[in-house]
Amino acid sequence: MPDTHALPKYVQISELLIRDIQAGRLVDGERLPPERDMAARLGISVGTLRKSLDELTGLGLLERVQGSGNYVCAQEDTQSVYAFFRVELLDGGGLPTADLLSVDRLPKPDDLPSFGQSNEGHRIRRLRRLNDVPAVLEEIWLDGSYAETIDADALRESLYLYYRESLGLWITKAEDRLGLSTVPDWAPDAFGQAPGQPCMRATRLSYGPDGLAAEASWNWINTDVATYVARIT
Repeated sequence: MPDTHALPKYVQISELLIRDIQAGRLVDGERLPPERDMAARLGISVGTLRKSLDELTGLGLLERVQGSGNYVCAQEDTQSVYAFFRVELLDGGGLPTADLLSVDRLPKPDDLPSFGQSNEGHRIRRLRRLNDVPAVLEEIWLDGSYAETIDADALRESLYLYYRESLGLWITKAEDRLGLSTVPDWAPDAFGQAPGQPCMRATRLSYGPDGLAAEASWNWINTDVATYVARIT
């Protein structure tokens, strides 16, 4: 069941460029290609590209010089839709999208870290892609106290954006722990690794502005195509 609620195209392009800047694929001071050439390469209109470039300019990541072009102004920790998403393609970056597999309200499993106030949670399973390459399996548990039900048709590719817009929940920080696990038995064939195969797994606790853990998740990473990245300054 694919997630049809994709971010607007101009947001997708601005997020792709942000991740390329953070990964060092676009470096400080680099001049971007002419807008028409860049739009053609990305398969979008010049108008959509310019809207994306306006977003980056507003974030201070781009300097637009009249008659000269667009120049990268690299900086760390830019606040973006995917600011908390730490998995990148092996050569860096990659636009995250998501195939929604299932949404259910269930009792919380005992082996998840303790979080929230309810005995139940909303379990969201997704296949994450980077530049359309299957890279991560996600099993996300949102504490049941934040909503009685979650409409699968209303979910966004960025769950934290959905939480903020639909539930009034802002995720302000997250803690990740990496370890070795095995691919779960519900993994779709598209993931590229068979159930039971050894796999890197990130266990995450996500916190709201009250300092309480609101969500816990497991993220199985296909290290043949992607890796977890934490940049330290």
